[in-house]
Amino acid sequence: MSFLFRLCAYLPLPLLHNLGALLGWLTWVLSPTYRRNLAQNLALAGLSSFKRVAIAEAGKGFLELPKIWLRPQDEVVSRIAKVVGWELVETAASTGKGILFLTPHLGCFEITAQYIASRKPLTVMFRQPKQAWLEPLMRQGRGNNFNLAAADLSGVRRLLKALKQGQAVGMLPDQVPSVGEGVWVPFFGRPAYTMTLAARLAETGATVIFTYAERLPYGAGYHLYFLPLSQPLTGDLAARAAQINAEIEYLIQQCPGQYLWGYNRYKVPAGTQAP
Repeated sequence: MSFLFRLCAYLPLPLLHNLGALLGWLTWVLSPTYRRNLAQNLALAGLSSFKRVAIAEAGKGFLELPKIWLRPQDEVVSRIAKVVGWELVETAASTGKGILFLTPHLGCFEITAQYIASRKPLTVMFRQPKQAWLEPLMRQGRGNNFNLAAADLSGVRRLLKALKQGQAVGMLPDQVPSVGEGVWVPFFGRPAYTMTLAARLAETGATVIFTYAERLPYGAGYHLYFLPLSQPLTGDLAARAAQINAEIEYLIQQCPGQYLWGYNRYKVPAGTQAP
């Protein structure tokens, strides 16, 4: 499997996206759990009309990974055809404070970090994949360009240190955390166990910037977006986590077919009491 993954790094991106679309549909056909999660999540968001697009885009998202992890960084970032909002990053950097990049599972979320890291040091949290064969490939793709922080208390300390030193940190704010690391707050109207780490890291005074990369048709590359918070994070930890979810909802509505709808966003982590 590792050999096939590495081989894909040398295939043209349009071909990978076409094959990925087929893979997305194959996954949908073979996995009842995936079909259920995808249909329910889309229905909750009122976006069921994007089901066919979402199935294909999820497959594209997987098969483009070799091209992003295993090719030279300058080649990877050259596939970004348009960047909107980078001036927000430059303004934030001029203050000398840290920058917290929040990247949902929207579009090509791996290439956003590659682009940022090509311009400034970036620390990201690393969580081991469920498929053991993917771990060395993921470490190669990320570790060559980013500072990796383990998904544990030592990693959290490393993220805090980076922000306090005025550096940049990137994370996926819509990933379901482990027990004790989240709160139940709404996501598209349904309680979802949501990480509090992003809200806690913002307490350092870092500038919070949302970012996502829209996948263009026919393998034409990506459009990369950087957006500010619509309003400052306020209230207790749960209120701030809920606000981050609301911001993510807004981003998803800008590019609904490219969110990872098959991800079990509403699962109950072991040891956590359901709301």
